[in-house]
Amino acid sequence: LVKEFPSTPSPPSNPQTSTTNPQTNPQPFYTKHTPNQILNSTMSEFLDQSTPSSAPSGFDFSLSHRNASLSSSSKSSINMVAKKTGTTIVGTVFDGGVVLGADTRATAGSEVADKFCEKIHYLAPNIYCCGAGTAADTEKTTELISSQLSLLRMSTQSPSRVVTACTMLKRMLFRYQGHVSAALVLGGCDISGPHVFQIYPHGSTGKLPYTTMGSGSLAAMSVFENEWKENMSEPEAVDIVQKAITAGIFNDLGSGSNCDVTIIRLDGTVEIRRGALKENPVEPLRSMINRSSKFTMGKGTTAVLKDTFVKAKKGGEEDMVTD
Repeated sequence: LVKEFPSTPSPPSNPQTSTTNPQTNPQPFYTKHTPNQILNSTMSEFLDQSTPSSAPSGFDFSLSHRNASLSSSSKSSINMVAKKTGTTIVGTVFDGGVVLGADTRATAGSEVADKFCEKIHYLAPNIYCCGAGTAADTEKTTELISSQLSLLRMSTQSPSRVVTACTMLKRMLFRYQGHVSAALVLGGCDISGPHVFQIYPHGSTGKLPYTTMGSGSLAAMSVFENEWKENMSEPEAVDIVQKAITAGIFNDLGSGSNCDVTIIRLDGTVEIRRGALKENPVEPLRSMINRSSKFTMGKGTTAVLKDTFVKAKKGGEEDMVTD
């Protein structure tokens, strides 16, 4: 390989004593270079010159050492303990589809923040997903993947596959290395039959005939391991899912309130049962409380000082509006 350069003689070190004659010692018009030199000179704009050649490769555990020193330091007030979350979510297949179940308690530390939290999220007309972990992470993660599945259906003009949703979810969660706290139970039916997947926050997945996740998963799994069988009917599948959620509600402090059930069938129909099972009814307890009549505000307690009627025009017609 030959590269052409203009003739540029180097200046003499001492102009007073130099006797070099450009005519007797001409500079070479062509200069030979190795392939690596040509590559470096012609593609220097694509090379990262700031990265040192001795940079370490592989995993970097410097942050873990920093966290260990911070937690062991008495002067540090940083709490490195992860927040405790509570949920019981389950899913199982039967001979005609998939049944998903979840409790409805959302906690904020040791307080119950929501007694009717919806934990079974929509992904596609034939795919639903139960979420455990941080409520915001599970909702926004499923919303994002639901949007991507919708665009994919419009592009391919075909229904969504359950394994496609699983792949999208695992890739997103793995990208964040577990910092998105979303433990999911994915269920749905497609052309290859009913499917249930478990997806961990770090991105690992598993395809199982039944699965449980959340802080009440051990209690729910005991019900499945004792009563689950192959080729169950729909009523049997719904019954075992409700029993599993009930076990999580009564044996886990982070799970509670009601039991939601979603049934996805092979014929394309979906049945959503909000509050299918109310394990902690409050109406009988509230009816036992006798409140003072002082807290009952009758009609006319607040006086009406003025009534004003203003005519508004809407669509060319005059309507009477009360202010």
